[in-house]
Amino acid sequence: MPVPADEQDQRANSTASARSIVLYTSANTAMSAMPTFRQSACRRLPVRPRATQPRLPRTSTPVRFASTSSGGSVGLGRAKVALYATALAATGYVGYLYVTDTRASLLHQHIIPPLLRTLFPDAEDAHHIGSKILKALYEVNLQPRERQPRNGDPSKLTTEVFGATIDNPVGISAGLDKDGELTDVLFGFGAGVVEIGGITPLAQAGNERPRCFRVAGLDGLVNRYGLNSQGADVVAQRLRRRVRRFAKEIGATEEQVLNGEASVPPGSLVDGHLLAVQVAKNKETNEKDQAAVAADYVYCVNRLARYADIVVVNVSSPNTPGLRDLQATEPLTRLLTAVVEAAHKTDRKTRPKVMVKVSPDEDDDVQMAGVVEAVHRSGVDGVIVGNTTKRRTGIIPEGTRLSAKDQRALSETGGYSGPAMFSRTLDLVGRYRKMMDAYALEGNATADKGDSRKTLFATGGISNGEQALQVLNAGASVAMVYTNMVYGGAGTITRIKGEMEKKV
Repeated sequence: MPVPADEQDQRANSTASARSIVLYTSANTAMSAMPTFRQSACRRLPVRPRATQPRLPRTSTPVRFASTSSGGSVGLGRAKVALYATALAATGYVGYLYVTDTRASLLHQHIIPPLLRTLFPDAEDAHHIGSKILKALYEVNLQPRERQPRNGDPSKLTTEVFGATIDNPVGISAGLDKDGELTDVLFGFGAGVVEIGGITPLAQAGNERPRCFRVAGLDGLVNRYGLNSQGADVVAQRLRRRVRRFAKEIGATEEQVLNGEASVPPGSLVDGHLLAVQVAKNKETNEKDQAAVAADYVYCVNRLARYADIVVVNVSSPNTPGLRDLQATEPLTRLLTAVVEAAHKTDRKTRPKVMVKVSPDEDDDVQMAGVVEAVHRSGVDGVIVGNTTKRRTGIIPEGTRLSAKDQRALSETGGYSGPAMFSRTLDLVGRYRKMMDAYALEGNATADKGDSRKTLFATGGISNGEQALQVLNAGASVAMVYTNMVYGGAGTITRIKGEMEKKV
């Protein structure tokens, strides 16, 4: 029976599809029979048969496996960590005690000062950087300070100044802290008296730089700063904030502290120590106008005397034109009288003492007699003997050869300070002591013009304990240092006191 054409086409398509399926299946079979890359690779390497792990029997009690670290080793590790931490803490604490102790002479005398001199060839730059570092360290309680001995024995150096008992008769002269920014740091160095300043009524920049020069071969300095100052108002505000902080710490009022009700001097705020504040006139004030000059000093007294135990009248700076002319008897008497009267009006229970700082260059008998007369007539309480000198004779010891750099520094205009000044200071102290005592014995001093026996402080060239004892035995009550702090570092006062204690 004939098949229609369309059915023939349908059968042909079915046959073709069947053949395609057969071919696809055959191809897949062949492909599956071929080894894969991994299989072929494995077949090329010998295969190690897996070890059969024995099955553990199931029990109701959990099985414990051995730990990689025993409990004992864990405890030992923790003990080691604790030991290391303790050792590290102890090392840190010992290091803290060392670097903050003024007795660490290796650091504070033989490393830091030479390092500052090397890094900062300009002496004023070194001073400013050193001051900033000390201020920063003080804020975090890392500043060097003198620590009291553990045995608690009383100091052999305790003495009396202006009726107050002070811890020791070693002081720091004005110049290191011109604006009252390092007051507490300097007291921390162990000084019985700290003098800040000089402070002028209005802020002034001083002379042009460079104005301070090292004479390293003599451990000396030449400076012509010219009484650079932030001004009396700024310094007074700084000192008042200091009093307020102290009052807050002890739970007292500012008035109670200033009136001596906190059992500390109102200036130093430290028992057994005194703060001296040095004042001077502005450079622009005409030295021939005596009323204007007196007004400058009185202005400073009115602003600063509340926060001082001693007010120091500077008439001896060699770098302010005409200032030393004020040391003539009559001008000096009028000036000192005005300052004493202003100090007597200080708004607190006890007035500050007043001292005058005189030049080492006015050293003939007539000049010194004029100063002694002015001191007694005005009612000033004492004299600070010594300042920098304009003279260069006798500065270089015999046999000493200076480098060219030191020779240039020594020839600079300005006042010289350093160890070479000591013999002159010692001589002046002895002479002033005799002249003032003689003046009082002659009956020239009266009760209403202050104590008849005037107090002397000595400054100039004092470098060690033996020299400090020499000026004290010559009639001074306090031996003050300045340049030696620059070369000797933060431990200078501690070292000098230690040398003194060995000899008393």
